[in-house]
Amino acid sequence: MKKIEAIIKPFKLEDVKEALGEIGIAGMTVTEVKGFGRQRGHTEIYRGSEYTVDFLPKIKIEVVVTDNQLDAAIQAILKSARTGKIGDGKIFVVPVQQAIRIRTEERDEAAV
Repeated sequence: MKKIEAIIKPFKLEDVKEALGEIGIAGMTVTEVKGFGRQRGHTEIYRGSEYTVDFLPKIKIEVVVTDNQLDAAIQAILKSARTGKIGDGKIFVVPVQQAIRIRTEERDEAAV
């Protein structure tokens, strides 16, 4: 099993959710986060004063998938989250050693 963590632009959340749903992935965790990468934020003028906005609003999606679903899930996120502009985000894949459903105590792939 693998955990996919995707950092995307907020307005792309529904597109990514639909794309993952189309390939059979229904469960996900979504968190509103702030951060920056190469884009380094931007400057804005508020009431005549210029200030730097370092941390930009992003959405973090976390999905645990079986090894068989991994490539399809990555492609779904890539296609649905891409705008072609700086700040589209990142995808991280990490191994999951164990998953346990609390209600039924099912383990691993049965728990996902």
